[in-house]
Amino acid sequence: MAELTIDAVVFDVLGTLVDEPAGLRAGIRALDPSSALDGPGTERLLLLWQRHIEREQGRIVDGDRPYLPSDALDREAAEIVARAAGAEDPAAGADPDAVASLARAARRLPPWPDTVAGLARLAERFPLIGLSNASRTALLELNAHAGLRWHQALSAEDARTYKPDPEVYRLAVTVAGLPPERLLMVAAHAWDLRGAQALGLRTAYAARPVGDPPTSSDRFDLYAEDLADLADQLGVS
Repeated sequence: MAELTIDAVVFDVLGTLVDEPAGLRAGIRALDPSSALDGPGTERLLLLWQRHIEREQGRIVDGDRPYLPSDALDREAAEIVARAAGAEDPAAGADPDAVASLARAARRLPPWPDTVAGLARLAERFPLIGLSNASRTALLELNAHAGLRWHQALSAEDARTYKPDPEVYRLAVTVAGLPPERLLMVAAHAWDLRGAQALGLRTAYAARPVGDPPTSSDRFDLYAEDLADLADQLGVS
Protein backbone atom coordinates (compact mmCIF):
# COMPACT_ATOMS: atom_id res chain seq x y z
CA MET A 1 0.00 0.00 0.00
CA ALA A 2 2.79 2.44 0.80
CA GLU A 3 3.90 2.36 -2.85
CA LEU A 4 0.48 3.42 -4.18
CA THR A 5 0.27 7.20 -4.02
CA ILE A 6 -2.69 8.67 -5.87
CA ASP A 7 -4.38 12.06 -6.00
CA ALA A 8 -7.68 11.26 -7.74
CA VAL A 9 -9.91 8.24 -8.40
CA VAL A 10 -11.48 7.53 -11.79
CA PHE A 11 -14.51 5.23 -11.94
CA ASP A 12 -16.04 3.25 -14.73
CA VAL A 13 -19.82 3.48 -14.42
CA LEU A 14 -21.64 0.76 -16.39
CA GLY A 15 -21.32 -2.53 -14.53
CA THR A 16 -18.95 -1.08 -11.95
CA LEU A 17 -21.28 1.35 -10.16
CA VAL A 18 -24.64 0.40 -11.67
CA ASP A 19 -26.11 -3.01 -12.41
CA GLU A 20 -26.53 -2.65 -16.17
CA PRO A 21 -27.99 -6.12 -16.85
CA ALA A 22 -30.65 -5.65 -14.16
CA GLY A 23 -31.86 -2.40 -15.72
CA LEU A 24 -31.92 -3.88 -19.21
CA ARG A 25 -33.76 -6.99 -18.01
CA ALA A 26 -36.47 -4.75 -16.56
CA GLY A 27 -36.79 -2.96 -19.89
CA ILE A 28 -36.93 -6.24 -21.80
CA ARG A 29 -39.65 -7.68 -19.54
CA ALA A 30 -41.68 -4.49 -20.04
CA LEU A 31 -41.88 -5.25 -23.76
CA ASP A 32 -44.63 -7.75 -22.97
CA PRO A 33 -45.85 -7.30 -19.37
CA SER A 34 -48.75 -9.71 -19.92
CA SER A 35 -46.43 -12.65 -20.56
CA ALA A 36 -43.57 -11.44 -18.33
CA LEU A 37 -40.86 -12.90 -20.53
CA ASP A 38 -39.47 -15.98 -18.83
CA GLY A 39 -35.90 -16.16 -17.52
CA PRO A 40 -34.28 -17.89 -20.51
CA GLY A 41 -36.15 -15.63 -22.93
CA THR A 42 -35.03 -12.50 -21.13
CA GLU A 43 -31.43 -13.69 -20.95
CA ARG A 44 -31.40 -14.50 -24.67
CA LEU A 45 -32.59 -10.99 -25.51
CA LEU A 46 -30.15 -9.42 -23.06
CA LEU A 47 -27.31 -11.26 -24.78
CA LEU A 48 -28.49 -9.92 -28.14
CA TRP A 49 -28.30 -6.39 -26.75
CA GLN A 50 -24.86 -6.86 -25.16
CA ARG A 51 -23.35 -8.44 -28.26
CA HIS A 52 -24.59 -5.65 -30.50
CA ILE A 53 -23.18 -2.91 -28.26
CA GLU A 54 -19.85 -4.67 -27.80
CA ARG A 55 -19.48 -5.38 -31.51
CA GLU A 56 -20.42 -1.89 -32.70
CA GLN A 57 -18.31 -0.07 -30.13
CA GLY A 58 -15.41 -2.29 -31.18
CA ARG A 59 -15.96 -1.41 -34.83
CA ILE A 60 -15.89 2.29 -33.96
CA VAL A 61 -12.67 1.93 -31.93
CA ASP A 62 -11.10 0.01 -34.83
CA GLY A 63 -12.13 2.70 -37.32
CA ASP A 64 -14.50 0.38 -39.20
CA ARG A 65 -17.52 2.54 -38.45
CA PRO A 66 -17.97 6.31 -37.99
CA TYR A 67 -18.49 7.43 -34.41
CA LEU A 68 -22.01 7.30 -33.01
CA PRO A 69 -22.86 8.17 -29.38
CA SER A 70 -24.13 5.47 -27.07
CA ASP A 71 -27.73 6.73 -27.46
CA ALA A 72 -27.72 5.75 -31.13
CA LEU A 73 -26.17 2.35 -30.45
CA ASP A 74 -28.69 1.73 -27.66
CA ARG A 75 -31.53 2.49 -30.06
CA GLU A 76 -30.08 0.04 -32.59
CA ALA A 77 -29.84 -2.62 -29.88
CA ALA A 78 -33.37 -1.85 -28.69
CA GLU A 79 -34.76 -2.32 -32.20
CA ILE A 80 -32.97 -5.67 -32.59
CA VAL A 81 -34.28 -6.87 -29.22
CA ALA A 82 -37.82 -5.58 -29.82
CA ARG A 83 -37.97 -7.43 -33.14
CA ALA A 84 -36.64 -10.62 -31.56
CA ALA A 85 -39.21 -10.32 -28.77
CA GLY A 86 -42.02 -10.00 -31.28
CA ALA A 87 -42.87 -6.40 -30.33
CA GLU A 88 -43.44 -5.40 -33.92
CA ASP A 89 -46.03 -4.79 -36.57
CA PRO A 90 -45.16 -7.09 -39.50
CA ALA A 91 -46.04 -4.29 -41.92
CA ALA A 92 -44.27 -1.44 -40.14
CA GLY A 93 -41.38 -3.12 -38.33
CA ALA A 94 -40.56 -2.81 -34.65
CA ASP A 95 -43.05 -0.82 -32.59
CA PRO A 96 -41.45 2.66 -32.21
CA ASP A 97 -42.86 3.12 -28.71
CA ALA A 98 -41.48 -0.24 -27.58
CA VAL A 99 -38.07 0.57 -29.06
CA ALA A 100 -37.97 4.02 -27.45
CA SER A 101 -39.00 2.64 -24.06
CA LEU A 102 -36.39 -0.12 -24.19
CA ALA A 103 -33.66 2.31 -25.26
CA ARG A 104 -34.50 4.49 -22.24
CA ALA A 105 -34.06 1.46 -19.97
CA ALA A 106 -30.32 1.73 -20.67
CA ARG A 107 -30.36 4.97 -18.66
CA ARG A 108 -32.41 3.66 -15.73
CA LEU A 109 -29.89 1.36 -14.12
CA PRO A 110 -29.90 0.61 -10.38
CA PRO A 111 -26.75 1.24 -8.34
CA TRP A 112 -25.07 -1.64 -6.56
CA PRO A 113 -25.92 -1.64 -2.82
CA ASP A 114 -22.52 -0.26 -1.81
CA THR A 115 -22.15 2.33 -4.59
CA VAL A 116 -23.66 5.51 -3.17
CA ALA A 117 -22.14 5.14 0.30
CA GLY A 118 -18.81 4.04 -1.17
CA LEU A 119 -18.56 7.08 -3.42
CA ALA A 120 -19.47 9.40 -0.56
CA ARG A 121 -16.79 7.86 1.63
CA LEU A 122 -14.08 8.06 -1.03
CA ALA A 123 -15.08 11.63 -1.93
CA GLU A 124 -14.04 12.75 1.54
CA ARG A 125 -10.44 12.01 0.61
CA PHE A 126 -10.13 12.12 -3.20
CA PRO A 127 -11.56 14.00 -6.17
CA LEU A 128 -13.80 11.49 -7.98
CA ILE A 129 -14.10 11.36 -11.77
CA GLY A 130 -16.67 9.25 -13.59
CA LEU A 131 -15.45 8.01 -16.97
CA SER A 132 -18.08 6.24 -19.05
CA ASN A 133 -18.77 5.00 -22.56
CA ALA A 134 -22.28 6.40 -22.06
CA SER A 135 -23.07 9.59 -23.97
CA ARG A 136 -23.24 12.93 -22.16
CA THR A 137 -27.04 12.84 -22.08
CA ALA A 138 -27.19 9.20 -21.02
CA LEU A 139 -24.58 9.79 -18.32
CA LEU A 140 -26.58 12.69 -16.91
CA GLU A 141 -29.68 10.49 -16.61
CA LEU A 142 -27.70 7.55 -15.27
CA ASN A 143 -26.16 9.70 -12.54
CA ALA A 144 -29.53 11.18 -11.58
CA HIS A 145 -31.38 7.84 -11.55
CA ALA A 146 -28.73 5.98 -9.55
CA GLY A 147 -27.93 8.88 -7.21
CA LEU A 148 -24.27 9.04 -8.25
CA ARG A 149 -22.33 12.07 -7.03
CA TRP A 150 -19.16 13.18 -8.76
CA HIS A 151 -16.67 15.99 -8.75
CA GLN A 152 -16.55 15.49 -12.52
CA ALA A 153 -18.33 13.10 -14.90
CA LEU A 154 -16.74 12.51 -18.31
CA SER A 155 -18.25 10.85 -21.35
CA ALA A 156 -16.36 9.00 -24.07
CA GLU A 157 -18.46 11.14 -26.42
CA ASP A 158 -15.93 13.94 -25.81
CA ALA A 159 -13.23 11.74 -27.37
CA ARG A 160 -15.58 10.49 -30.12
CA THR A 161 -14.52 6.92 -29.50
CA TYR A 162 -15.00 4.27 -26.81
CA LYS A 163 -12.93 2.63 -24.13
CA PRO A 164 -10.48 0.97 -24.33
CA ASP A 165 -9.22 3.58 -26.82
CA PRO A 166 -6.50 5.52 -24.94
CA GLU A 167 -8.09 8.83 -25.94
CA VAL A 168 -10.95 8.15 -23.53
CA TYR A 169 -8.64 7.67 -20.54
CA ARG A 170 -6.71 10.74 -21.65
CA LEU A 171 -9.85 12.78 -20.94
CA ALA A 172 -9.51 11.99 -17.23
CA VAL A 173 -5.79 12.71 -17.21
CA THR A 174 -6.36 16.08 -18.89
CA VAL A 175 -9.19 17.11 -16.58
CA ALA A 176 -7.30 16.05 -13.45
CA GLY A 177 -4.17 17.92 -14.56
CA LEU A 178 -2.07 15.16 -13.05
CA PRO A 179 0.42 12.60 -14.34
CA PRO A 180 -1.39 9.36 -15.24
CA GLU A 181 0.32 7.45 -12.46
CA ARG A 182 -1.36 9.72 -9.89
CA LEU A 183 -4.81 8.56 -11.02
CA LEU A 184 -6.44 5.31 -9.92
CA MET A 185 -8.84 3.75 -12.43
CA VAL A 186 -11.50 1.58 -10.78
CA ALA A 187 -13.53 -0.88 -12.85
CA ALA A 188 -15.23 -4.26 -12.73
CA HIS A 189 -13.92 -5.00 -16.22
CA ALA A 190 -10.37 -6.23 -16.68
CA TRP A 191 -10.38 -5.05 -20.31
CA ASP A 192 -11.14 -1.52 -19.09
CA LEU A 193 -8.31 -1.60 -16.57
CA ARG A 194 -5.89 -2.87 -19.20
CA GLY A 195 -6.80 0.12 -21.35
CA ALA A 196 -6.15 2.53 -18.48
CA GLN A 197 -2.95 0.71 -17.58
CA ALA A 198 -1.64 1.16 -21.12
CA LEU A 199 -1.81 4.93 -20.64
CA GLY A 200 -0.03 4.74 -17.30
CA LEU A 201 -2.93 4.97 -14.84
CA ARG A 202 -2.87 2.91 -11.66
CA THR A 203 -5.62 0.31 -11.52
CA ALA A 204 -8.07 -1.25 -9.08
CA TYR A 205 -10.36 -4.17 -9.90
CA ALA A 206 -13.71 -3.98 -8.11
CA ALA A 207 -15.47 -7.35 -8.14
CA ARG A 208 -19.03 -7.37 -9.46
CA PRO A 209 -21.22 -10.31 -10.54
CA VAL A 210 -21.50 -8.90 -14.07
CA GLY A 211 -17.93 -7.78 -14.65
CA ASP A 212 -15.02 -9.10 -16.67
CA PRO A 213 -12.74 -10.78 -14.10
CA PRO A 214 -8.97 -10.54 -14.31
CA THR A 215 -6.98 -13.32 -15.92
CA SER A 216 -3.95 -14.95 -14.36
CA SER A 217 -1.71 -12.67 -16.42
CA ASP A 218 -3.32 -9.40 -15.22
CA ARG A 219 -1.39 -7.35 -12.67
CA PHE A 220 -3.54 -4.62 -11.19
CA ASP A 221 -2.53 -2.47 -8.22
CA LEU A 222 -5.55 -3.29 -6.08
CA TYR A 223 -8.21 -5.99 -5.97
CA ALA A 224 -11.32 -5.02 -3.98
CA GLU A 225 -14.41 -6.99 -3.00
CA ASP A 226 -16.52 -3.81 -3.15
CA LEU A 227 -16.18 -0.06 -2.66
CA ALA A 228 -16.01 -0.38 1.11
CA ASP A 229 -13.05 -2.73 0.73
CA LEU A 230 -11.47 -0.32 -1.76
CA ALA A 231 -11.84 2.58 0.69
CA ASP A 232 -10.26 0.46 3.41
CA GLN A 233 -7.31 -0.40 1.19
CA LEU A 234 -6.85 3.27 0.32
CA GLY A 235 -6.80 4.19 4.00
CA VAL A 236 -10.06 6.14 3.92
CA SER A 237 -11.73 6.13 7.32
